[in-house]
Amino acid sequence: MENTLRWAAVTAIAPVAWGTNYFVTHEYLPTGYPLYGAVFRALPAGVLLLCLARRLPRGVWWWRSLLLGVLNMGAFFALIYLASQLLPVSLASTIMSASPLTMAMFGWALLAERPTAPVLVGAAAGILGVCLLLGAGSTTVDWRGVAASVAALTMSSCGYVLAKKWGRADGPLATTSWQLIAGGLVLIPFALIFEGAPPHLDGPALAGFAYVGLIATALAFTAWFTGLRHLSAATVGLIGLLNPVTGVLLGVLLSGDVLTVRQVCGLGLVLTGIALSQLKRPRRVPKSLEALRLG
Repeated sequence: MENTLRWAAVTAIAPVAWGTNYFVTHEYLPTGYPLYGAVFRALPAGVLLLCLARRLPRGVWWWRSLLLGVLNMGAFFALIYLASQLLPVSLASTIMSASPLTMAMFGWALLAERPTAPVLVGAAAGILGVCLLLGAGSTTVDWRGVAASVAALTMSSCGYVLAKKWGRADGPLATTSWQLIAGGLVLIPFALIFEGAPPHLDGPALAGFAYVGLIATALAFTAWFTGLRHLSAATVGLIGLLNPVTGVLLGVLLSGDVLTVRQVCGLGLVLTGIALSQLKRPRRVPKSLEALRLG
């Protein structure tokens, strides 16, 4: 249990950092350049981690890195941007809160990690908690945005589980760097086509990208993939619900927002769901050992 809590704490670095990313992006990064923003976020972080890992892909990891880079970074960033343009943030985040269930299903299919009852109950509690916390509500729904959110959710959940399945041979530092570089390179031609020349970056923008690249990308994704090596996919997905929680709490601290009773209840449900994911199924004693013990 102590080891599980330690790896859960390491994994939590990722969604907390991603939650702060919303504020930094909104306040300091240039608007209208989401693809270049994703490139500036992914490539420098990937190169930094590659310099630390000092290891290039070998054999099958060339195509695996490209596939994972598209699923987890490149296409994911683009779809999330599209969803954010077409849907309210609360609705897009609520759709993404289904990640514990989708990761659990992919984990079951690809890793034979059968989700336990506490994990399933925790996922349901967490999703309900996010709905209460964010209050996705009665605005007009653009189904293109819903489709983009569902595609981002499905692709990233599959990519994370594949990274867990394939990442045993090489450390998370190396595999994370390869994914970030591949995802960033894939985005460059799309940025050139749809956004033209790169934006001018002033001092605050450079500082913002430094934070996003170092903390919300390099550190966060390394922590995330480290957690996937030691915890089940469903458990990691539940810990990911700290992302919207961080965003809401940051709004309370920096913007003077006040939590409503409904949001407090939602926060409690999310934290309860995460706590349930830490409960482990009791190990069954083999009959032969049980007979020896009774004898």
